[in-house]
Amino acid sequence: MNVDALLEEFRQGRVTAEEIKRQLTGHSYADAGFARLDHHRLLRKGQPEVVFCQGKTPEHVAHIFQELAQANGRVLGTRANAAHFEAVRHLPGAHYDPISRVLSVTREPVELVGKVIVVSAGTADMPVAEEAARVAEHLGSRVVRHFDCGVAGIHRFLSVLDDFLDARAVVAVAGMDGALPSVVGGAVAAPVIAVPTSVGYGASFGGLAALLTMLNSCAPGVTVVNIDNGFGAGYMAHIINAQCVTASKG
Repeated sequence: MNVDALLEEFRQGRVTAEEIKRQLTGHSYADAGFARLDHHRLLRKGQPEVVFCQGKTPEHVAHIFQELAQANGRVLGTRANAAHFEAVRHLPGAHYDPISRVLSVTREPVELVGKVIVVSAGTADMPVAEEAARVAEHLGSRVVRHFDCGVAGIHRFLSVLDDFLDARAVVAVAGMDGALPSVVGGAVAAPVIAVPTSVGYGASFGGLAALLTMLNSCAPGVTVVNIDNGFGAGYMAHIINAQCVTASKG
C-alpha cells in the first residue's frame, strides 16, 4: 500500500493514526551487511523492492527473499538461476520460470486487472518477452501473450490485431532489425513500450541495431527501454495499465 492509499484508508476510518505513524516512521530499511533492503519502497512506489538476482549468491538471495517475504508477503526476483530457486524453494508460494529467469514468492493470489499485451517478433525473443509478461502479472496486470509475430511474416501480427484494440499498454519485443514496435505503434492506440533484444547476427551488435531502430521510430506513442530489459518494460506497462484502471473507476 502506498502513501496515498494509506491516507485514504485513514480517511475512511479503516486505519488508525498509530498505524500510520508506525508505517511512516518505522525502519525504512534492513541492513543485511551485503544488502540494504528498502522496506519503504512499497509506500513510495506501490510495489515492494524487486531483487536483481544475477551476481548474487544463492545464500544472499535466500536471505533477501526471506526478509522481503516476511515484510510484504510477496517477492519478485529477476535474472535468477536454478541455484537461486533451490535456495528459496522452502518459502510458501515460491515459483521459478527457467525461460524468463523470474523467481517469485506469492503467498496470496493477486487480482489481475486491465489488459497488457506482450508481443514478440520471434521465438528467440521469448526469454525477454516472458520476463516482461511475468513481471507485469506479478504486479497485478492481466497479460495476454502473442509470440512470433515479427515483420518477416506481418500477417501473423495482423491476424491477432483485434486483440490489441482494448489493451491499456503493449510491450513489443524484437531483436534483429527491431522493426516490430514501429509496426505495432502505427496500428494500435495504446502506448507501446519497445524492448530491443540482443538476438541477431553480427551486424546487430548485440542489440544495438534494434535499439537504434526503436529510438528512431516514426510511429507515435512508442517509448524504448534498454537492451534485453524485459523487467523495465513489464514494470512500466503495469504502471500505465493500473493507472488506466484507476481512472476508469474514478
